[in-house]
Amino acid sequence: MKIFLDTADIQSIAYWAQTGIIDGVTTNPSHMSKAGGNPLSVVKEICALLPDGEISVEITEQDPEAVYNQAREIAAISDNVLVKIPCHIRYYEVINRLQLDEVPLNITLVFSLAQGLMMSKLAVDYISPFVGRLDDIKENGTELLFDLCAMRDEYDFETAILAASIRDARHFNEAIAAGVDAVTVPVNVLQEVTQHKLTDQGIEKFNADWAKLGIRKFP
Repeated sequence: MKIFLDTADIQSIAYWAQTGIIDGVTTNPSHMSKAGGNPLSVVKEICALLPDGEISVEITEQDPEAVYNQAREIAAISDNVLVKIPCHIRYYEVINRLQLDEVPLNITLVFSLAQGLMMSKLAVDYISPFVGRLDDIKENGTELLFDLCAMRDEYDFETAILAASIRDARHFNEAIAAGVDAVTVPVNVLQEVTQHKLTDQGIEKFNADWAKLGIRKFP
């Protein structure tokens, strides 16, 4: 399963890129606004930090033809960029054209099994179901992940499922259990899932016991 970092913060991306556990980054207009500066420069810097990763960059235009042109320009920034487009009916034709043009696509704001089916039929690279936002309206975001994975396997679709809007360790673990192809997580959630208090306690105990031997160098 691929792990993407959901941020445009260069410092955080640089740190986690060195660990070798992240496979790319997902950004959106909100992340870019928070990061500040020139968005194009930010995207190029992210791509340079993860030259073998997948970097998702979202469109900001709204008119379908403008979205098409902008998507092609975004994809041209770097070979490892995927273009994020919302899963809205007014963009279906554009998404189909871009897919036929072999523009890498990550279709975002997916909230239903039917939406996932439509995008899978168009053979886009990724669909991003938003788990946390479904939970916010009292629907079961994790259940959608299981349903999408079952659909993918039943019909042998090639579109990968990228679990998004991951709010905590529970969401992260449920995405793993569902069998998604990728998950994108905020920095705080990645920090949470890579730590455990029993690991910290175990290290402290081992260090204390070793200190009793009084050995300064080993081996």
